[in-house]
Amino acid sequence: MDRLTKLGGAVAVFIGLITGIGFISKPEQAQRPNILYILADDLGYGDVSVYNPGGQISTPAIDKLAAEGMRFTDAHSPSSVCTPTRYALLTGRYPWRSRLPVGVLRGYSRTLIERDRPTVASLLKQNGYRTAVIGKWHLGLDWVLKRGNEQLLATENYGIKTEMDTALIDFSKNPAQGPATAGFDYSYILPASLDMPPYCYLENQKLTQQPTAYTKGNKLESGYTGPFWREGKMAPSFDFYDVLPTFIQKANAFLKQQKADKPFFLYLPLAAPHTPWVPKKEYTGKSKAGEYGDFVQQVDAAVGEVLRTLESSGLADNTVVMFASDNGPYWRENFVKQFNHKAAGGFRGMKGDAFEGGHRIPLIVRWPGKVKAGSVSNATTTLANLMATCKDILGSPNGIYTPEDSYSILPVLLGETEQVANQPAVVHSSSIGFYAIRKGDWKLIEGLGSGGFTEPKELKPQVGDPIGQLYNLATDPAESQNLYVQNPEKVNELTRLLTAIKQSKTRLTRDH
Repeated sequence: MDRLTKLGGAVAVFIGLITGIGFISKPEQAQRPNILYILADDLGYGDVSVYNPGGQISTPAIDKLAAEGMRFTDAHSPSSVCTPTRYALLTGRYPWRSRLPVGVLRGYSRTLIERDRPTVASLLKQNGYRTAVIGKWHLGLDWVLKRGNEQLLATENYGIKTEMDTALIDFSKNPAQGPATAGFDYSYILPASLDMPPYCYLENQKLTQQPTAYTKGNKLESGYTGPFWREGKMAPSFDFYDVLPTFIQKANAFLKQQKADKPFFLYLPLAAPHTPWVPKKEYTGKSKAGEYGDFVQQVDAAVGEVLRTLESSGLADNTVVMFASDNGPYWRENFVKQFNHKAAGGFRGMKGDAFEGGHRIPLIVRWPGKVKAGSVSNATTTLANLMATCKDILGSPNGIYTPEDSYSILPVLLGETEQVANQPAVVHSSSIGFYAIRKGDWKLIEGLGSGGFTEPKELKPQVGDPIGQLYNLATDPAESQNLYVQNPEKVNELTRLLTAIKQSKTRLTRDH
């Protein structure tokens, strides 16, 4: 054999080895996981049976998800009402940093997320994900004004703190901002809560049907419970009872379209079990907690349906599934007594409150092969941590996706740490603007009263009385003993830290 033949053979072997190595190593490279984020609306910590086995509601699908993943016992919504939490979830910024520091948007409100604001969706889209939102948006839409009214747009925060005048909106034109400008490739949404007009759907920011019909409202005397909704414009074919099934149908259709060669992010913010409590007939009487409990059980079945679609599509093994609620339940004390069901678990208060019942929520994460099945984490975390967690999963170095208030929970999910690294504290805001800060076992509430829907909402301190509330949640999870006067050093410490976080323009660390 001559030298040329030998050399050619050696080259062929060398090329074969390189090709073989490349062929072998390719499937070993970390494949970017799909992300499915299911956000229930007003679902309480105690409404999920794995969190509250003694409750009057059964949630087998959500319980099964917990058995297959990690269940958090100390997770919190950044706010105890809808819009602010959704802003924080998608931007990684506490909601009081937005143009609406207190309160919620309505159906005719303009977009709260600024056009150039980085979001979880834009982060994932930049990294090759197909991004979609299906469900309750409640972050505003830039409805187009009729000709001659454009000067209103120059008004600072127009359509944010008060709604746009519906008589001035041109519904024949697509809203100028919304999910698409927040990073979503596809959207099928309800503008706001299911009890707020306009009652209609928009697909890719285009109305599926013009809101030419009108409803006088329903159960307006019920105190925001039962099948309650406000009067206002609606699409002629809109059916309140079909909203949850419609979102699940759209979510299933999206999942069936996905292929393994391109990852997806599906944000699925359900409009339930928020009012109106409208369970379908097949769920009526299924729980022992009235219309609300029946509606929760329908939500659970809906979650199960989506997860089965994910499984049958062959995508489940490479999908991170996250399930959470946007705040605590609207469940008054009379309902606790009537049904013997504690929707907020053993915690004080309800939706809107600075108390734990307003913002401590169920959070479950399943990631096959990464997150230990049946694990339970006591790490204190908040839904604002989604951005940093996704960035960590991707290994993205892009600095614009490092917002002020987001810290990765990936090490917790992987069992590497027990607490969220570097997170200096967790901050909550109530429906009327009370701030609460949590560090370790201690929680400080700036103000007296619930700060939300539980009476009394706000109390004026008397001479010699404390001006705020301090609780040790390790010994007093029900927040029954105010230790504000007895622990001035802890009050000062948490007050200083809260001030530092509120004033910061970048992320603080645990040892800031």
